[in-house]
Amino acid sequence: MHILVTGHTGFKGAWLSLILASRGHDVSGIALDPLPGGLFERADIASLLRDDIRLDIRDRAGLEYAVGATGADLVMHLAAQPLVRESYSDPRTTFETNVDGTLNVLEAIAATPATKAAVIVTTDKVYRNIGQRAGYVETDALGGDDPYSASKAMADILTHSWMTSFPGAPTAIARAGNVIGGGDVSKDRLLVDLVAGFEAATPVSIRYPDAVRPWQHVLDCLSGYLTLADALLAGAGTGAWNFGPDPDSFQTVRQIADAGAELWGDGARWVDESGGHLHEAALLTLDSSKAKRELGWHNTLPFPGGLEWTIEWERAVRGGADARDVTLAQIERFTERAGDASWTRRF
Repeated sequence: MHILVTGHTGFKGAWLSLILASRGHDVSGIALDPLPGGLFERADIASLLRDDIRLDIRDRAGLEYAVGATGADLVMHLAAQPLVRESYSDPRTTFETNVDGTLNVLEAIAATPATKAAVIVTTDKVYRNIGQRAGYVETDALGGDDPYSASKAMADILTHSWMTSFPGAPTAIARAGNVIGGGDVSKDRLLVDLVAGFEAATPVSIRYPDAVRPWQHVLDCLSGYLTLADALLAGAGTGAWNFGPDPDSFQTVRQIADAGAELWGDGARWVDESGGHLHEAALLTLDSSKAKRELGWHNTLPFPGGLEWTIEWERAVRGGADARDVTLAQIERFTERAGDASWTRRF
């Protein structure tokens, strides 16, 4: 199968591309240049790809040509401006990338007859956050206060409208929680900051220690996306789907920082620097009952498992191990631990 991943140079896109390529698929990617030192670069994922296309998804004509030229059977759209704080400093690029870019992707797919299905990835932050402790379900109202959340909610609504209004390749929306794992280098990510500080033996500043997030290892997240893609290719699965961890993995930033410091050892520590920061939601939770019930998907690495695997990856690679080998080993361990092959039926 030929699969096109937008945003393949990013953290989740790089993991996804490696999973797919390691299973014998032709993988093409459309994205901006990778961040230095991230998984895409460290694991030399470019060498595994059929097409490695550098393109801004805001380029409507260029994107339509590129998607059509790949002629992919399946499109998995992960490209985005994914950072809350960045959305405050550059709201226009955030809205243009996440909203107009998603529309461009949908139009390009519609103009590519070879494409049989599409998964459009948004986020758990699409929900109108009212501070409820019960996880948000797919039918809850969408919204967003910060520019990032608002832009992703708009992209989600746009995708729903597109699916409802225009016939074409079966399409679904995937919403996931706060994803962690080895090889992430994006700024303003908790684990990225923690690992960098721990390695440098400097205390890590934490902005929102009491914020609660649905922490999830990248492999659990991607197993959800692939399970959904599998359903689409089998003639089911359209609509919106949550892929978040079980409630035991809803942890505060403080709990993650404490557990991460303990796992790292060597005197790793962090400091509370809360107060006076830009608005970010204090509580985010997801309910993934629908995906469990209708797709047979489940989490394999609940807290603290995903955190342990993240620290293990960073320790190994920073200690000189080959990044691709370490990543592939974790992928295979995850597949074995998952206990069934439903998420890899076609992948």
